[in-house]
Amino acid sequence: MRDLIHLKTRSREVLVDITDEVRRVVTQSGIRNGLVNVYAQGATAAVMIQENWDDSVQTDVVNLLRELIPKGVWLHDRQDGNGDSHLKAGLVGPSESVPLIEGELGLSRWQNIFFCEFDGPRSDRRAVVTIVNTD
Repeated sequence: MRDLIHLKTRSREVLVDITDEVRRVVTQSGIRNGLVNVYAQGATAAVMIQENWDDSVQTDVVNLLRELIPKGVWLHDRQDGNGDSHLKAGLVGPSESVPLIEGELGLSRWQNIFFCEFDGPRSDRRAVVTIVNTD
């Protein structure tokens, strides 16, 4: 089973919680046990599992990556000014996999799935959700 999540991002760098959309795909699939993979389409986006309790963690992630990988100092910036976005996306990674257990995502209470935008705002970002049945 595979489906797309479409989203709009409103700032250059932001973590967008897509857990509810992934749950919707899981519910529609009817699959009870397996593996859920969430993959960010785009070379300047990523997917991360992170704490969901308060926004400070997501802000801290963005701030850390800004410090580690500053804008405007990379060779690729000569092309289109987003060399840092590519490096951040590569460091975080394009996908995450979550076990599907009895129809529920195997996330802990404090975990959610985030689409990481590093080159926004964008009007049509996409995450591919693939569910593999292990029953």
